[in-house]
Amino acid sequence: MAIESDTSFKKIGICQMKVSQNVVIQGIPNNVPEDIAALFRSRILNAVNKLVDETSLEKINIILTTASEARNIGEENSTKKTEANNQKSNNNDLSVEERAGKYKAVQPLFDFEQLVITEEVKDDLLLAVDLIELEAKVFDDWGLRQIEPFPRTALNFYGSPGTGKTLSAHAIASKIKRPILAASYAQIESMYHGERPKNLEAIFLAAERDNALLFIDEADSLLSKRLTNVTQGSEQAINSMRSQLLICLERFSGVVIFCTNLVENYDKAFETRVRHVHFLMPDFACRIEIWKRHFPAKMPLAADVSPERLAKVEDVCGRDIKNAIIDAAMRVARKDKLSVELSDLLNSINRIKSARINILQSDDLSPQTREKISQQLKEALS
Repeated sequence: MAIESDTSFKKIGICQMKVSQNVVIQGIPNNVPEDIAALFRSRILNAVNKLVDETSLEKINIILTTASEARNIGEENSTKKTEANNQKSNNNDLSVEERAGKYKAVQPLFDFEQLVITEEVKDDLLLAVDLIELEAKVFDDWGLRQIEPFPRTALNFYGSPGTGKTLSAHAIASKIKRPILAASYAQIESMYHGERPKNLEAIFLAAERDNALLFIDEADSLLSKRLTNVTQGSEQAINSMRSQLLICLERFSGVVIFCTNLVENYDKAFETRVRHVHFLMPDFACRIEIWKRHFPAKMPLAADVSPERLAKVEDVCGRDIKNAIIDAAMRVARKDKLSVELSDLLNSINRIKSARINILQSDDLSPQTREKISQQLKEALS
């Protein structure tokens, strides 16, 4: 039987007395008469109150069991602790090559023709592709490998969420005919001190092993400004990981793409080592194409639905458009309507944009910007 309780102080006159609150008593069998069960719970509650009154306990977790079961619980907890220690030891004992075995490249999910981006962004991406494809000519045929033994193409995709950064990484991998190895900060992070730099090195090694394009999402967690006043072990570990990333980047002979929504947090040491590509929100022509591509052939659309009219709603990305179509379709289906109308889609876009504004911090948008967005929504809906 388990008894848990959180305690708090209740002031009575000039005295302070601890009173147990939210006491949970579990494990009384259902076949026990309720009057007996209620009496038992009352006595337990009184005992808990007395215990917290006379001690400084803030939280209680009491287990009532037999001696043999108590031994089993203790042995089980001991086993779990041993397994955790063994796991930590095993992880520390792994070589970089063994760690790299955990990461596998896959074939790209999108090709370059699927991209719907502004001409400015497309030109930047095509230039990056040209640089990748010209590597052998410039560094081998022209001998530049003598001054740069580890030629690499390091790109940094930054911009608002949903503007096509991840899709573009897959598209570039497809265009240069390489697999893609995607990694996020969560895959590099570890609860054990010293593990993160090793995991980071393993990911770069795995990408070289598979001749893959390395795509690192949430890069601001890795490339943000290093801490200068280091006072704790965790902060030292963060700086160590960022130093390791610089080393890996210098030694890496391949293509790596970083992706972030928070480029302003980057360390200056990385800015000169990567080519930046800014992903803008889709322009009018892009929005028309995105709306067209997201309407399934089987979707029942009313005659007034027009991608050109929908594209007049500004400040929306591909993800917003996809979510708006799904949201409108679900609401129409719930009402048993025969088709999705233009007003259904505009209302969904309105909800999505309003929700996006609401979750932003107050200092992210000026009052003037908020008013402008609100006016654009009203004009679109009208």
